[in-house]
Amino acid sequence: MRYRLGHRFDDRFSAIGPRIGFVGIHSGGRKEQPVSQNETLGRLFQQSGYRIRRASSIKNPALRTAHQIVAILLWRRVDLLVIAVFSGTSFWIAELATRLGSLAGKRMVLFLHGGNLPVFGPERREWVERVFDRADLVLAPSEFLAETFRDWGVDVRVIPNVLAIENYDYTVRTEPRPNLLWMRTFHEHYDPTMAVRVFARVVETFPEAKMTMGGADHGLLEATRAEARRLGVDSQIQFPGYMLAEAKRRAFAENDIFLNTNVVDNMPVSLLEACASGLVPVATAVGGIPDLVTDGHDGVLVESGDDEAMAQAVCDLLSNSGRYSATSAAARSLAEKSSWPQVRERWEEELSLLLPGVASP
Repeated sequence: MRYRLGHRFDDRFSAIGPRIGFVGIHSGGRKEQPVSQNETLGRLFQQSGYRIRRASSIKNPALRTAHQIVAILLWRRVDLLVIAVFSGTSFWIAELATRLGSLAGKRMVLFLHGGNLPVFGPERREWVERVFDRADLVLAPSEFLAETFRDWGVDVRVIPNVLAIENYDYTVRTEPRPNLLWMRTFHEHYDPTMAVRVFARVVETFPEAKMTMGGADHGLLEATRAEARRLGVDSQIQFPGYMLAEAKRRAFAENDIFLNTNVVDNMPVSLLEACASGLVPVATAVGGIPDLVTDGHDGVLVESGDDEAMAQAVCDLLSNSGRYSATSAAARSLAEKSSWPQVRERWEEELSLLLPGVASP
C-alpha cells in the first residue's frame, strides 16, 4: 500500500534482526532538508542489520503528522518504536505516537531532543508525565536534559547523539587562522547578534579576521546583519544561508574557531561536527554544553552573554598555536566519542532489555 504522495506505509523488511520504527522528521533524501538525529540513527541501525521503518519525510507538518499516525497503525510487524521528542507544538507527535503505540501494544523508546525541553516540561508537567509513563524507556543525549526529568522520578538514561564521523574531513591544525564559523538558525535561542559583537572585538586584535554565519532565518537574520553594519564589520562576515553538506565541509575546512553563542542548548550536533573537523569550539556554558565540552581541554567555555570573555578566549587561542593545536586534537577526540561503534554499544545495552535478539555488549 502506498500513500498518494509516494510515502510507503507497509511493514515489509529486507534485512534480518529486530524491527524498529523511527518516528520523527526525516529528509527523505532531499538535499535541502537537514538530516535529523533520528534519521541518522535509523540509517546506522539499518547498516548494522536491523530492520527499519521511518516516518516521516513529508515536509508539510500536518501531512507529516498524518503519515506518522497511519504508519504506526500499519506497522504490524514493528517490535519497537523510537520516538523523537521535542518541545512546543512538536510535542504533539510524542502524544499521538505513544497513544497509538500503547493501543498497538508496541514497546516504545522516547529520545529527548531540544534544549528548551527543561522549560517546556515543567510548564506542562502533567501532560509530559502522561506521555513519559506510556514509554518503556526514556533516553536523553545529555545529563543536563536527563536531570530535569530525573527530579520527577523518571528513570532517564543518557546516550549521546551519534555522529557519522567518517563523513567529516579531519585536518591537523597547527597554525590557527583568524577565521571564525557560527552555524545555527538565526533564532533568539542561538543569540546570533552576540557572535557579531564577539567578532567585532576579535577584529580589534586581528584586523584581517573573517567570519561565516550559516543557517536558516528564524527571525533574526536582518537584525544580525544590522548589528554587523553598526559595528563596521559587515564586509568581513559572510551570510551563506542554510548550508548543505558540501558547503558545510568547505566551511569547516576554511575556518579554525567555532563560535557557539546559544542561550539554551542540549547537545548540539553542529558543535560535534565542527569538532570532528578539527575546529576548536568556544561556547557559552549553557544547558548540556558543560557536560559535553571540558573547558580548557577540548574547547573553551564562557558565561552566556559575555561578549568580552568569548572574544578574549578566541584571541588567546589565535595567539598561542601550541595551545590551539592541542585543543583542536582534543576536540576531534571528543567527537569520536559520538561515533557509531561507541554509541551503538550504548543503544544495544538498553535495547537488550526490551527486545529479543539484541545482544547486550
